[in-house]
Amino acid sequence: MSRNAFIATVLGLALGALAGLSAFFAWPMLVTSQALTPPSHPKFTEVRWPFPTDEWGEGKAFRCEKADCGAEVNVYIRAKIGFCNCLTGVSDDAELDRLSDFNLMGGKPAVLGTGHEIKIAWMKGRSRAYAVAEPYHAPGSVLAIAFNDRCDAIVATATVAHDRPTTLEPSVIAFLNSEAVVHWAEVTLGL
Repeated sequence: MSRNAFIATVLGLALGALAGLSAFFAWPMLVTSQALTPPSHPKFTEVRWPFPTDEWGEGKAFRCEKADCGAEVNVYIRAKIGFCNCLTGVSDDAELDRLSDFNLMGGKPAVLGTGHEIKIAWMKGRSRAYAVAEPYHAPGSVLAIAFNDRCDAIVATATVAHDRPTTLEPSVIAFLNSEAVVHWAEVTLGL
């Protein structure tokens, strides 16, 4: 085989391998978003806290499987004692961003819109949706939720394996208002 034929064969194989790898890694990004129907009876189950301990300690972790929620949803909640604005609480998106556990996700994701007020038991707070843009992964998103009792905040981070988290937000808020979570908040806040 001549030198030129050998070089052409090697280049052809390299280009073929490059095209194959590009298709393999780009496939999840090409997945289009499918409609997501809010679940009628979401079922959250407690799972092990998956993050290393930091200055806020461990919290509680819960999962709702795709079969129960339409998309996999993981909710991580923990208290941040004395870290909330005592005068205004979680009253704006800047305070929500300051309280949110973006560090659990490796950094701040992209904002999908303005936040809005929420109510969990006797506490008021805010919720806001974010997009998680990780290369070579299917679309994902996060709901950052924080609510407070005086100077103490409860922060919830809900990761959603879908690009439209607001569809599942009512289910997450209902879960945060459940007896189990409200009782945990009362005990954790020393009420």
